[in-house]
Amino acid sequence: MSVVIITGDHPRHLYFAHELCNSGKVCGIIYEKRAPFIQTADDFGVLDAHLATLTNHHFKARAEAEEHFFGTCSKVSSIPTLTVEQSELNSDKVIAFLQAQKPSLVLSYGCHKLSAELMASVATCRFWNTHGGFSPDYRGVATHFWPSYMLEVEMTGMTLHETTDFIDGGSVIYQTGYDLTKDDTLHMVAGRTVQFYTKKLVSFLQDLDYNHLPQGIVQKSSGKVWMSNDWRPEHLRLIYDFYQDNIVNLTINGELKGRKPKLVNALSEQIKI
Repeated sequence: MSVVIITGDHPRHLYFAHELCNSGKVCGIIYEKRAPFIQTADDFGVLDAHLATLTNHHFKARAEAEEHFFGTCSKVSSIPTLTVEQSELNSDKVIAFLQAQKPSLVLSYGCHKLSAELMASVATCRFWNTHGGFSPDYRGVATHFWPSYMLEVEMTGMTLHETTDFIDGGSVIYQTGYDLTKDDTLHMVAGRTVQFYTKKLVSFLQDLDYNHLPQGIVQKSSGKVWMSNDWRPEHLRLIYDFYQDNIVNLTINGELKGRKPKLVNALSEQIKI
């Protein structure tokens, strides 16, 4: 039984694909070319000098954290791969690649939306998506930023769910959270969360019964879908000016008290966790 990964080409996506190949179950990878990873204040038209400094610091710190947690992985070359533009993600050549690999499971992470036509083209295959956030509370975009901004850093997490037409809304297969770690910054929280989840997923792929993949647990509420235009550089003032990027330590010390997640696990009957 085999797995095809569909992912992006940012550092965490390359790490994700590289690590999952260690399971011995991956038979192919499709990489989608994503927008440039490094951004600056100029990209957002920031005119205020202090806000520009915060914005540049934010994205520089993100790049440093990505390198710390995910290293400098390159694209895997030991198995069949395909690299596509966003406009080609649901194209005939992607469908042909999937049909040639004949996977039992397609795992997506960090790519744009897969079409119903593409998923129907591999009729005997299941499609699961990795979402960098807790569904349903944090669906959509930048969902490792918003929990800290909302002062509930423990709501930072990862969700494996069935791929559907609803943004991060499919039935949940498995979730992991973030363990408070002293002196973690905003971007360290995100990196640690992705790294922990990925290592868990590697072991799961080795133990899954691909002939009887579990059904997910239906999400009980619609939650919140965070859109790309919800985020503005002005949000950084709260993170860096007011809280000095110290939200984790303040939470550990009990000065900030947000919600804690209730993790969903539909794999428990197959895998001991």
